[in-house]
Amino acid sequence: MPTPTSLALRFWLLLLVGVVLLLGLFKPVLAPFLAGLALAYFLEPLVSRLERRGMARWAGALIVLSSFIFAAAFIIILIWPLINSQIGALLNALPDYIGKIREEYLPSAQSWLARFSPDDVDKIRGAATQSAGQVAGWLSHALQNIVSGSFAFVDALALSILAPVTAFHALRDWKALTKTVDQLIPRHHYAVVRQQMAEIDRTLSGFVRGQAIVCLILGAVYSIGLAINGLKYGATVGIIAGVLTIVPYVGTIFGWVTSVLLACVQFDGDPLRIGGVIAVFAIGHFFEAYILTPRFVGGRVGLHPIWILFALISGVKLMGFVGVLIAVPTAAVLGVLVRFAVAQYKNSKLYQ
Repeated sequence: MPTPTSLALRFWLLLLVGVVLLLGLFKPVLAPFLAGLALAYFLEPLVSRLERRGMARWAGALIVLSSFIFAAAFIIILIWPLINSQIGALLNALPDYIGKIREEYLPSAQSWLARFSPDDVDKIRGAATQSAGQVAGWLSHALQNIVSGSFAFVDALALSILAPVTAFHALRDWKALTKTVDQLIPRHHYAVVRQQMAEIDRTLSGFVRGQAIVCLILGAVYSIGLAINGLKYGATVGIIAGVLTIVPYVGTIFGWVTSVLLACVQFDGDPLRIGGVIAVFAIGHFFEAYILTPRFVGGRVGLHPIWILFALISGVKLMGFVGVLIAVPTAAVLGVLVRFAVAQYKNSKLYQ
């Protein structure tokens, strides 16, 4: 006869397998619903705050969601013409920039490579070409997965319509939904499961909401700083760097490398102006590491940057845009469960 522990283990394993199979089966239609649920989770504290002040929950959900949509639309309408024009101008200027790099910086690189033997130069060139090809191939594959998986016209239209509708219903019925989930938890493991769910909620809310605020602030800092330094296309680079900050360090590295390359071409090697561009990202990184992240994300989130990066890459690789939506929540859940499993192991007779 199987013991209660073995039956519980089988149940949770079967549940996990079932969830994975359902995600794979319904992957083509999941994106708008997952986006709506993610949006509801992001906005739920504001709706609850309005409800505590006496407002009906459906009215609070409608006001908060409408305000968010109008604010997002306003920001997009405000910055999209700027980004669109700068990207177009950058693409037109790219051949001239490449020619200038060849004329001004290629001779210096060749004189530096002259210190090495022909075999070493061939090895360096081959390694650089291979690395660049791998990075370009991964980026192309990731973009293709995202675009082909979710950003066709019909899918984008469904996302823009179904996600807000899903978010509204989830916000309105949030208490009923959480109560239903709560009632399904096995009573024997209720305290432990509730404790781990609270830890998952704390981790998710701490990272997602906090990192979103950090992205907005850094995007503004980078854009304004690069514009003050007179860097062409700096606003677009700053906005993209701010968005990419959702993955720690990636936004700073992208913005720093791109801006320095543009500055070297535009400022004719002027060390002061290039130093000003570097200073923008040095200041931004200082604020991110010592002020913004401790203030809005906190030091107890428990999601290591490498773990987040691995989760996002795996999500894009396996499920495209749907994978992007569930990558960080899945990483948070697995992180909490792994820490719980390690704690249980250290308290077991096997460890002691």
